Order: sequence, then C-alpha cells, then structure tokens
Amino acid sequence: MVKTYAYGFPRIGRNREFKKSVEAYWNGKIDEKTLSEELDKIQKDIIANYSEMDYYPVGEITGYDLILDTAIMLGLYGNVKSWKDYYDLVRGKNALEITKWFNTNYHYVVPQIDEKSEIQLFWNKPLEEYKKNKSLKAIPFVVGPFTFIKLSKGNKNFGILKEKVKEVYLEIIKSLKDEGAEFIHLDEPGLVYELTDEERKFIKDVYSDISKFHKVIVITYYDDVEKDTLSTILSTPIEGIGIDFVHNERRNFQNLEDLKNLLKDKILISGIIDGRTVWKDNIENVSKKVKEIISKLEPKELWISNAGPLYHLPYSVEEENNLHPSIKERLAFAKEKVKEITYIKEYLKGNKSVLEWNNYKNDNSWWFKEEVKSRIKNLKEDDFTREKPYNERVKIQSEILKLPKFTTTTIGSFPQTEEVRQARLKYKKGEISKEEYNEFIKSKIREVIKIQEEIGLDVLVHGEFERSDMVEFFAEKLQGMVTTENGWILSYGTRVYRAPIIYGDVYRDKNLVIDEITYAQSLTKKPVKAIMTGPITILAWSYERTDISEKEIAFQIALAILDEVKELEKNGIKVIQIDEPAFREKAPIKRRDWEEYFEWSIKAFRLASKASPEIQLHTHMCYSEFGEIIDKIYKLDADVISIETSRSGGDIIEYFEKFNYDHQIGLGVYDVHSPEVPEIKTMQKIVERALKVIDPKNFWINPDCGLKTRKWEEVIPSLKNMVKLSENLRES
Repeated sequence: MVKTYAYGFPRIGRNREFKKSVEAYWNGKIDEKTLSEELDKIQKDIIANYSEMDYYPVGEITGYDLILDTAIMLGLYGNVKSWKDYYDLVRGKNALEITKWFNTNYHYVVPQIDEKSEIQLFWNKPLEEYKKNKSLKAIPFVVGPFTFIKLSKGNKNFGILKEKVKEVYLEIIKSLKDEGAEFIHLDEPGLVYELTDEERKFIKDVYSDISKFHKVIVITYYDDVEKDTLSTILSTPIEGIGIDFVHNERRNFQNLEDLKNLLKDKILISGIIDGRTVWKDNIENVSKKVKEIISKLEPKELWISNAGPLYHLPYSVEEENNLHPSIKERLAFAKEKVKEITYIKEYLKGNKSVLEWNNYKNDNSWWFKEEVKSRIKNLKEDDFTREKPYNERVKIQSEILKLPKFTTTTIGSFPQTEEVRQARLKYKKGEISKEEYNEFIKSKIREVIKIQEEIGLDVLVHGEFERSDMVEFFAEKLQGMVTTENGWILSYGTRVYRAPIIYGDVYRDKNLVIDEITYAQSLTKKPVKAIMTGPITILAWSYERTDISEKEIAFQIALAILDEVKELEKNGIKVIQIDEPAFREKAPIKRRDWEEYFEWSIKAFRLASKASPEIQLHTHMCYSEFGEIIDKIYKLDADVISIETSRSGGDIIEYFEKFNYDHQIGLGVYDVHSPEVPEIKTMQKIVERALKVIDPKNFWINPDCGLKTRKWEEVIPSLKNMVKLSENLRES
C-alpha cells in the first residue's frame, strides 16, 4: 500500500509570521502568552499545508531551534522556565554557539554535553504539542537521540550517555503511546555520517530498547546511509525508516542494494521529492523510481515523502508575481512540493492528468549563452594562480599600505537601520528616483567613513547600506540569476534571507560594487576594503540549476567576480575581500567525497581572486567547523583571512598548533549576534590564546562577522573597545 508523508514545512510562515512574532517579543511589543499563541498558530498553518497527506508530523514548531529545544527537554539547561530564559541561551551574555546544520545554510544551536551531564526529562515538548494538535494523521515529531548527541559538543562517552538518554526517550515514547499516537517520528539525519563502531553500538542499544514500546519511524536525509549503519538500525524493532533517494546521486541508489531483504516487515518512507531544489520534480520520472523501489525492496508498506526537510524552501510560488513566466512555471516551493507528493500517489493509481504539472508553455532557450560556456572551456591552470607567491606579495603590500601591528578592521556591513531599509523599499517601489536613492546611499557612506575614522579603525569599509543580503545583492546584478519577492527562508533564529535562483549561464554585464567603493575611498586616506561575496557562497546560498555541474556554475560565477576585481584594480582599490562563509558548509557530508569538492571549490576561489600582487586579498568565513579544514583554507592563498571564533571560545586556535599558517589572520574577537558590548578583557583572552600559536605580525583584530543586524548604540562602543584592545597590544 502506498501512503503519503511530508515533513519539515517552513515555520517562517506565508508572511514571515515567525520572525515578526519572535522579534516583537524581543522588542517588548508582545508578552510571553501572546508569543506562545502566535507559535501555535504557525504550527496550525503548517498542519493545514499537510492536509492532503495520509500522515504528517506535529511538534516541528520551535521558538528558535529544534536542537536547542531538545537540549532543554533533556534537562541540560534546567533553569529555562520562561521565554526570557529560553532566549537568554541564544542572545544573552553567554550565548550558546551556533554552527551550520549539515551541509546547509541553516544554523543550529550547539549544546554542550559530556558523561557528567545530568540528563532527565525536564520538558515533554512532544507530548505538549501532540495534545494540542491530536488527530488520526498526526505523528509526534522528536529529534532523535543519536543526532542530538552527535551534533553536541563536549567529551562524549557514548557508552555512558546511552543509558541516560535512553531513559528520557523511553519516558517520552511511553507518554505519547498512552496519549494515543499511532507512530512517533524520530528525526535522525545524523545516521548519514560515516559512523564509528562505538556510534553504531549506541544506535543499536538505544533503538533496541526504545522502539520495543511503540511504532517508531526513523527519518534520515541529505545523503545515503552506509550499509553497516542501515543494517544496525534495521536490526532493531523500529517500525519504519526514511531514506533519501535524491541527494548524492552517485550513491543514493546504492541503498536499493543495501536495503534488499531488510524491509520485509518494515515501512519504507521513500524520500523521492527533492526538498532542497526549487525546480519542479518530473512526476513521470519520479513515479518510475518509486515503482523500482517497490519492486526491488518489497517493503511492508511504502510512504512517498520529501527527501530532506522542506524548510530549505520558501513557502509558496503563489507569492511571486514578478518572475519571468518561463522561470515561474518551472518552480515548486514548499507548498508545491507537498502537492508533488500527492501527484506521485495519483499517478501510481493511474491518474495521468497530473502530468500537466510538467507541461511548460514558455521557451527558455534565452537562459543560455555560448560565450560563457566557451570562456569556461578555455580556462588554463595559470588562471588559478596569482603571479607571485605570498612571501613576495606581502612585502609589496606592506610597502603600499603601511598598516600598523594588530591592524583593526570590520568584516564589511554596518547597521541596516529602519531608515536604510525604508529607503531601499521606496526605491524598489518606485517611490523615489534612482538619483535620490544613490544620494541617500552616499550620505550613509559619508557617515560611516567618518564614524570609522573617529573610532580609529585602520582598514575601513563602505558599510554595505545598498545591500539587502550578501548573495541577493550580487544576484540582482548578475545575469543568469533571479531574485524573488517573498522567497524567504530561515538561516538561524529569526534571521531570514531570500535565496536567489540560478536559472542559466552566469556572467557580469555591469559594475557590481565599484561605484560605492570608489566613492568611499575618495573620502579618506585610509584604505577602504571592497567587499564581494565569493563563488562558493553564491552557489551554496542560491538554488542551483541542475543541468550542469556545480563546478561549472562556480567557475562561471568566479569569472564574473574576477571581472569586477580587475575593474577595482584599475580604479585604485588596494584591499579586496571575497567572502566565503559557505566554503566548509558546502563540503559533502561524507569525507570520502571531500577531495573532489575541495579541488574545484579552491580553484573557483583562486580564479575569482586572481588579483595583481599589489592587491591585499582578504576572505571571511563564519559559523562552521573550520578547524578541520585549515589546510584547505590555506590553499585558497588569501593574504588575510578572518574567521569567527567568539562563540566557540576560540576553539579553532588549537588547530593552528598543528598547522603552520604563515598568512595573515583575524580570529573574530567578539560575537556580533549578541547585543552585549564586549569587554576588553574578554576579547583579550581570545587574542592571548591565539598569539601562542600565531605570529603577532600576522594577527588582525576584527569582529567575528558583519554588523548589519546590530544597533549603532551597540556597535560604536564595541568597536571602541576593540580598537582599545589593539592599542594595548601594540604597547605591550
């Protein structure tokens, strides 16, 4: 029997209700009771979007992040008795670290756990949510025990933690069974990692016990599951398993072979609708895959589902009114992906009318340019290497820039105030002219240059007031990319962005940043750093076309950025920063796939950054586990790199003890995502630790990320303290 199941619908809401409600609470505009009511409404809306499914999860809603909720649920932060306590964990003085969720641009809150941690059921959130949304179709959603432990930080002893965690999950499962839940969804994307014997033993022992008591379905996604791990989890009494049959195309159907003879008594939740692309799935082709899966595996029951949670997609294409018809008719966002699941079921029942879904009326040949393809074909190895090695470049740049020790700078953006956002909105609506808008931006650049000079920063930036988002801004200027009106998705907490869509060949046909940067540089004798987003991050934070390789798309974007770099050089700009926060994030989940990815991603960056030796080339990275790829970062050959370290307490520094990083580096000395003004002594601790392994002459002082989300009353004193820290270091 074929059934349908969708999960991970975006909690952001049709009109960003999640962001508006949570931020209204933060700003004192609504109370705790009203916030809870608003979150309940969002959960109801999610359920409404699942209405045509045979089953759907409940309890996916959160006030910030599901891993944080699970940590509180397990009693790791037992003092959380209100929304104020909850948000102190992510916005307070000692805010928890955030990092990338697998290889996506979503960020989760990283709990601390070790064998000494006291674990007990503090908050039975799954039961609360199920009681509020109970129905015959509703399946309680719970983050799985393995994924939670795997993604937490600390000295983890799986053997000791196993017994503690197991007891809590048993209590939750029994309570849900008593409440009448038919199934329980345990979310276990951590199973797609390359696991150790110790980790598989944890899975075996925990699931052998907790799945005895009720019908547990385990959902995995983002990649295939290794054969040993599949055998382990399927040897337990779980009722069913969710497998991603879309991502990692080279191996996802390896799971078809691995699963043979393992599913006779189990439900297979077949992740067959791509939950990470905005392009429509082909109903006929996907249905053929479903038939193949059924015939080869003969599961007890098959559920058609999405491959990966749908919160990586915007809410609905219905909200888009300005896309070219040839693009819009080929798109499917979260609401449409749920519809595709029903279409697959309908087609399997013999309803061929659903094939209309893929009948496109508008020609798309204009998406492609032969000259772009030709430029890629003609690339040579020399195109990926700068003219002189770093040890020669640094001498040339030092003579030109004459920067002091412990050089201070910021990452790029300054506060995007309501005034800035309103001016941009008025310009987009045609309420003010291009000339009026440009003059407004110039006035903001003048202000921020003056502020930076008064604070005493050494390398200045223009503030990025004209940019809504670091990828969207470039997508609006590059050909082959398109932006949406309402395609909002969550990055972390309430931080949202609109991921552009790469629909065709990418190229530059006009200036990207030159006008603003050259104007800023005309206002000061200090160097102004030109900021651009790198090819890997533009690729990672956009929806890709699927007809050519990621490598080719990245090279197209790199050439477009290189064209701007060369133009900046001609205009006298001496410092250029090409940001690559997604460099680690974009890496494949399984390390055996890393070599191929890093080979082309490093080349893409080097192609984009092939500046003359006189140009000091920076890059910036944040909120990923960069320590394990220091050697890859080094191969980028940037003259200066800035990396976030503040929330992790400078943990990355230990990796520099093992790697001779002889280029310049700035380890972010304070957390820009907290409203707290950092104390000099707190920042100094990070620097002192770093200087044990990094040459002082190579060390820069900077925040850990851009300042666009902060207020001026937070930014100015924070930067003053940072500059004072630098002055103290120079004196000592």
